[in-house]
Amino acid sequence: MLTVDLGRAEVGPGLRVLDLGCGGGRHAYACARAGADVVALDADLGELAVVGALATATAMAEAGELERGGTVSVVAGDANALPFAAASFDRVIAAEVLEHLVDDAGALAELARVLSADGLLAISVPRTWPEAVNWALSPEYHRVEGGHVRIYRRRQLRARLAAAGFEIVGTHHAHALHSPYWWLRCLVGVGRENQRLVAAYHRLLVHEIVHQPRWLRIVDRLSNPLVGKSLVLYCRRAPGTLASTTSDSLVEPEIEHAELAGAGPRR
Repeated sequence: MLTVDLGRAEVGPGLRVLDLGCGGGRHAYACARAGADVVALDADLGELAVVGALATATAMAEAGELERGGTVSVVAGDANALPFAAASFDRVIAAEVLEHLVDDAGALAELARVLSADGLLAISVPRTWPEAVNWALSPEYHRVEGGHVRIYRRRQLRARLAAAGFEIVGTHHAHALHSPYWWLRCLVGVGRENQRLVAAYHRLLVHEIVHQPRWLRIVDRLSNPLVGKSLVLYCRRAPGTLASTTSDSLVEPEIEHAELAGAGPRR
C-alpha cells in the first residue's frame, strides 16, 4: 500500500531515489521494481534490518521482481544530517516523516541539498482535520516516544517548502479508509487494537491491501478528497532559488509535547 503515486513522482529505470524514513520499505521496493536504484534511510535499525536483508533482495530478484534493474541499499542516518553529497538523487520520497521531526525545516533543507536541480520531491503528511480528530479523541495517539509533534496546516507546509526552495507541482489525498480506522482506535483506546470493532476494521484494511477488491478501491478513491488521511505533495526546486538552511520549527502554539519527537512508529 503506497502513499506516494510513483507515476506522479516519475520514478523509473536508472533513477537514483532516496526513501527518507523508509520504515518497512514499501516505497523503496516499489521504486526498485520500477527500475530505480534506491537508498532506503531510517534511524530505526530494526526497520533497516528488515529492509536491507540480503535474502529479501535476493528473493525479489529470483522472483523476477527486479527485471527492470532496480536495486535497494540501506543506510542508517539522521534526516537533519544526511550522509550524502549535494545533488545525489533524482527523486526523494519522504512519506509520513516530517510530522515526527522537531526540526522539519532543517530536514527539508537537507532534502533540497541532496536533490538534483531537476529532481522531484514527493512528501506526505497527515491531513489537518483527520489528524486533529485523532488528537482530540486520544492524547495517547501522539504522546508516545517517536510520535507526531505537530498537526500541519496546508498553508504552513507550503510556506515551509517554499523556504526550502521548493515549488509544489501537484497534490492529492490518500488512504481515506484509514481515517475512520484511527478515529475508532482513538475512541476505544489506541492500545486496544484487539477490540472487536477495531479488529474487524483492521481485517477490512488488510483485505484491501492484499486483495485490492475493485469496490474498495472505488470507495477509497471517491472518499480521498473528503477524508483522505494523508496529504501528498509533489515538488520541484523553484527556479533561481537556493535551499534554506534555517531550522526554526513549524510547531504551532496549540501543539503540545514536542519533546517527544524523533523517528518512530508511523501513524
